[in-house]
Amino acid sequence: MRKSLSIILNSLKLTFQELKVNKLRTALSLTGVAFGIFCIIGVLATVNSLEINIQNEVKSLGSNTIYIDRFDYSGGPDRPSWKYRERPVMKYEDAALIKERSQLLEAIAFLMQTGANISHKEDVIQGSRVYGVVPDQMIIQPLSFAGGRYFSTSEFDAGSHVCLLGYVNAENLFGTAERAVGKEIDIKGRKAIVVGVIKKEGTNFIGWDYDNCIMMPYLFCKQIFNDNFSNPILIAKGKETVTTAALQDELQGIMRQVRKLSPTQEDNFSLNSVEAFSKAITGFFSTINVVGAIIGVISLIIGLFGIANIMFVTVKERTSIIGLKKAIGAKSSSILFEFLMEAVILCILGGALGLLFVFILTQILSKLANFPVFISLPMLMITIVICVAVGILAGIIPARRAARMDPVEAIRSK
Repeated sequence: MRKSLSIILNSLKLTFQELKVNKLRTALSLTGVAFGIFCIIGVLATVNSLEINIQNEVKSLGSNTIYIDRFDYSGGPDRPSWKYRERPVMKYEDAALIKERSQLLEAIAFLMQTGANISHKEDVIQGSRVYGVVPDQMIIQPLSFAGGRYFSTSEFDAGSHVCLLGYVNAENLFGTAERAVGKEIDIKGRKAIVVGVIKKEGTNFIGWDYDNCIMMPYLFCKQIFNDNFSNPILIAKGKETVTTAALQDELQGIMRQVRKLSPTQEDNFSLNSVEAFSKAITGFFSTINVVGAIIGVISLIIGLFGIANIMFVTVKERTSIIGLKKAIGAKSSSILFEFLMEAVILCILGGALGLLFVFILTQILSKLANFPVFISLPMLMITIVICVAVGILAGIIPARRAARMDPVEAIRSK
């Protein structure tokens, strides 16, 4: 152990001497490793951070949840939007019919969506997102509140003139979110009392905009907008022990009954699974990771040859020293280990430089984006493993050449 530590310290000393003596040659060689690490870890850090953010947003859609809609969310050329626009829209009554016939449902919500201007005194917010919700919405997509509460059962049943405000809307109308609770707002000439302010969530990549929304009980929302709202949907959540596939099969049969479709007619609705959506996102980001890894590997190969070149030159320059070491009893394995360690240390230095560039990138992206970009501990471990592997591959041939030298010939070479 003590001998190995001595060799490592000696290798460190010799490596830094190389850096001082051959600054340009070493810097050019390290650049290849640094750029390779930057590509691999930079892509992994950015993509993984984005994926985690989007997956968290997908989870907020509800676990074991299926969205019943006219449209198929998977898209593609074989699913043209005009085809789905011709389908009948979801109805409020459909939710009760489905719940009555289902054995696997925990909850089902009818959600209407539209846009409208909202105001308080002289302050007006243009085109705020409007959601008309039912009681089960809170079971499927739980909300957190910066102030106030959710709607009561009696407010739902009576279609009371109450609402929830998104955090940004509350700030824009009342200065602070807390001041909004209990105040009145105007929407299309109707008054609504704010009973709660939804906690700030930030930019959402998947379409929900709770920060800039107003949420109302469905019956009150219908009084204001009648049927003038865009593409209402049903959101079904299965019981805890029910699989998504089983829930989807049951819902398909029930929806065909509700729509009175004959066995020969195709579905005029789509069942969009949150689980399938999550898997599709994972597959998409995996492809991006592979592309980034390929670019990084190419750069690392270039860096590998650069490090190998340094090691060949180093072995040649130290031939007489190698001969002297072997003459006084140094084993071939010690010489091999010494040069391998030097190659690994060079690669780790290049990797550290690459990580520095990645860290700068994460700081820039975190400020530009509305979510943190970070280097995780597994990525640091990956970096170390890659650097050690590249160092061993780059140094193995020069190190073996040094280890196999004849001490007499090596000394005479000077």
